[in-house]
Amino acid sequence: MSEQTQEHGTSQPRHVVVAGAGMAGVQTAVALREQGFTGTVTLIGAEPHQPYDRPPLSKAVLLGKAEDSAFDVDFEALGIELQLGREALAVRVDAHVLDTSTGPVPYDVLVLATGAEPVRLPGAEGVPGVHLLRTLDDAERLRPVLARQHDVVVVGAGWIGAEFATAAREAGCAVTVVEAADRPLAGALPAEVAAPMAAWYADSGAVLRTHARVARVEPGAVVLDDGTRLPAGAVVVGIGARPATGWLAGSGIPLGAHGEVLADDHLRAGAPDVYAVGDCASFPSGRYGERLLVHHWDNALQGPRTVAANILGETPAVYDPVPYFWSEQFGRFVQYAGHHASADTTVLRGDPSGPAWTVCWLREGRLVALLAVGRPRDLAQGRRLIEAGTPMDPGLLEDPARPLKTATAEGAPPTAPT
Repeated sequence: MSEQTQEHGTSQPRHVVVAGAGMAGVQTAVALREQGFTGTVTLIGAEPHQPYDRPPLSKAVLLGKAEDSAFDVDFEALGIELQLGREALAVRVDAHVLDTSTGPVPYDVLVLATGAEPVRLPGAEGVPGVHLLRTLDDAERLRPVLARQHDVVVVGAGWIGAEFATAAREAGCAVTVVEAADRPLAGALPAEVAAPMAAWYADSGAVLRTHARVARVEPGAVVLDDGTRLPAGAVVVGIGARPATGWLAGSGIPLGAHGEVLADDHLRAGAPDVYAVGDCASFPSGRYGERLLVHHWDNALQGPRTVAANILGETPAVYDPVPYFWSEQFGRFVQYAGHHASADTTVLRGDPSGPAWTVCWLREGRLVALLAVGRPRDLAQGRRLIEAGTPMDPGLLEDPARPLKTATAEGAPPTAPT
């Protein structure tokens, strides 16, 4: 079946195969059924577990408040063929075949949804007590570590490092976080925004060491490049993730500098009848004028609807969302919407040393991104303003008491209903 046939909706494919059983893969299979697909849907996952959601792994599952985070999806009722413990190994695009660890799977349409894998700390492989936190098995291995209240060293002060440090402190562990950069979230946020977050670690009783590079990991200790030796009953590595696409090498499917599938604005993967969605793929954003690689839950939720629509629809649907994610860390609810790289103006709403504040990024007078700490209403209103491209008044934006949606260039009254 050709892409042209799909695009013009002259017939439905008979068999859609989804490689990857995380959020993006599960939601693609569900969206196909919700949008009326009546053919065969096969969902293939490398892990043996029932498909599950990842965010609870660093929270409820890790702390023993939940046994797992399986999706509440009745795959049998939806007629979705679930094949678990089956790893995708290669794609033969000309033959329309997905090769797996248990044999070949022919497809009419293939959706790549294999997600991302954690970056490993060089030299730490095989050292006892070194952990990653990406899978259910990872969380289950870490749960007794926290229960025994070990001294824990977290490598990396990004989103996952902060969330794990939060859970470890809640469990009563002594926690030291080491970060090579000069501040937490150095790769994600500008210095003036991320710097105030450093105080959150001390407030929670965790130790944050910046400008700290790991020289080596030994059983029971992390040694920094300045010779400092940190006791470590456990080491948790949170230094980023990269698309899980090594298995696509040689397939003819184009990959980017980070190993991501270079999807187009319809999430087609550059090969006939192949789509890519979620953490494993980047897409060109007309809204932001650049290609985005978004490793967040909401992208894995929204993208599948576009993929399903393009597999089935007569008119191709363009994928150009306002990226969104959230993080719960050190008693704070942090939300982010948009993409701030091209902003020319930054506006602060509130005091970043306090419990609730927001940062707004503008480009040519329009809101392009915002970070809200403890201000969910700002986030909800700001996300809509970004989508609408509404001109904003920076002076009005600075007032945290003014509803964000009334800080427009038109100066709507602050008494407008929320």
